[in-house]
Amino acid sequence: MKRCPQCNRVETGEALKFCRVDGATLVNESSSLGDEAGTAQLGADANEAHTSILPQNTQANVNRATAPTTVLPARTPGTTSELKKTKSQRTAIIIALIAIAAMTVVATFVVKSYLSRNDAKSIQSIAVMPFVNESGSADVDYLSDGITETLIRSLSQLPNLTVKSRSSVFRYKGRNTDSKTIGKELGVQAVLNGRVIQRGDQLTLTVELTNAENENVIWTDQYLRRASDLIALQNEIARDVSNQLRLKLTSDDQLKLAKNYTVDPEAYKLYLQGRFYWNKRTNSEVQKAESYFKQAVEKDPNFALGWVGLADSFEDQDRPRKKEYIRRALEIDDNLAEAHASLGYQYMCFYDWVASEREFKRAQELNPNYPQAYAWNGARLMMLGRYDESLAEVQRGLKIDPTSNGINFYKAVCLAVSGRRDESIQQFKRMQEMDPTFDWAHSFLSRVYVWTGNYPGAVEEHVRALELDGLPDYAKLLRDAFASGGWNAFLRESQRQGVGGFGQLARLRDGSASEKEKVMKNLVEQADRGFFWLFLIKTDPRFDPLRDDPRFKELLKKFDPPK
Repeated sequence: MKRCPQCNRVETGEALKFCRVDGATLVNESSSLGDEAGTAQLGADANEAHTSILPQNTQANVNRATAPTTVLPARTPGTTSELKKTKSQRTAIIIALIAIAAMTVVATFVVKSYLSRNDAKSIQSIAVMPFVNESGSADVDYLSDGITETLIRSLSQLPNLTVKSRSSVFRYKGRNTDSKTIGKELGVQAVLNGRVIQRGDQLTLTVELTNAENENVIWTDQYLRRASDLIALQNEIARDVSNQLRLKLTSDDQLKLAKNYTVDPEAYKLYLQGRFYWNKRTNSEVQKAESYFKQAVEKDPNFALGWVGLADSFEDQDRPRKKEYIRRALEIDDNLAEAHASLGYQYMCFYDWVASEREFKRAQELNPNYPQAYAWNGARLMMLGRYDESLAEVQRGLKIDPTSNGINFYKAVCLAVSGRRDESIQQFKRMQEMDPTFDWAHSFLSRVYVWTGNYPGAVEEHVRALELDGLPDYAKLLRDAFASGGWNAFLRESQRQGVGGFGQLARLRDGSASEKEKVMKNLVEQADRGFFWLFLIKTDPRFDPLRDDPRFKELLKKFDPPK
């Protein structure tokens, strides 16, 4: 095969010596490879297609339209090359899939972390539900209840966090209620649940923090400790919960969470048992509580909360001694909100209005989430006749603890003594629906019914209160008396028994000077011992026969607002 060096025409005839287009001497194709810049091979593989780089003819007389075009040899399929490419492509695909999977895992983790942080960032309210005792023995109920109450107390001292009160959450004890329902009913964003197992000295606590809106688990953990480490464990859980809620704590807040009121585990156990029985609020149970509180302070005389427990057990009995208990607590810890509130209550019952206000305000400053301080301050304002202010203060307590029997009771009483008796009756009925066993709601409603002339209702509510207070025999006597002889027979039987406000009313209705004198002396004695209900002499019509007595007028002055 020959080629024209001028026009690149290829001639296959071996006999031809000159190009038939331009007459140039043909050259052998094989001989020109060494001399001409003919063909360059790209790649070392012999089976790869070669690209011809041909010299260009710049002569003007070349007819490029008719000149033949050099055709490169067709590429021969190479099996080795294609195999290499397939393996390479598969490797690349595998690597890409691994990378995508890794990125998915990382993205999922980031999203979950973000959502978890988002849940926590928005949480400003929490309900610590009653921890479940899974130890298999009711004797450990005091422990699960006590852990719950201690966590509520610790977390409620933190600013910018609303913690539902004990009475609100313990209504769910023993009920299998989901977090979303609890969140709606209590108006909280997060719910903390826990389980307690005690086996000998081994204590297992499992806790779970849940977003009440979507029921996502924000955090869960399990703690394995000795029972003797309970004090430190509760502090640790409170700190972990605050961390998971992303609360911004000051150094003072952190100290509050880490604070221990006793280092003696046995004293603390006795205190928890005391609180367990005190919360039942019946006379027999409070007697048990008082015994446990005494044992607690005997084990650790520097246990301030133990002294407060003693002061709050039968708080209306032996007030001087109760004030001494509170002073002991404040000498140990002057920043104890419960102690200041209890001292304010004792001052209030001795008509020291300035000192009581000071102590209530101090308690509210130390722990803005302590509802009893607002309730007692509301009672102080009610005694002074400042009813609108009283209701506003009581409402502050109810905002923290809406289901509290005691605070709802103060609201109903304030409505009654301020003249809003129909509203008061409705409030007492709502209380009875919330807790049919709360005898105070029946007892005072009986008094309101007397004021409105509903004597059958007054009798029934009174005897119901006696039954709930453990006096069924006395209740039967009064019910039978009313059934057989009506209102007057009921009053005579009450007078004969010599207990309760109805006996006092019967004496005043008698109208004799001797009976009036008995009632008057009784009122003076009540004032001397700091009787809480003495303020009713201002508005209760049953005392109208005594209003001209100078001693009665002197008693009324005790409830004049301070100047």
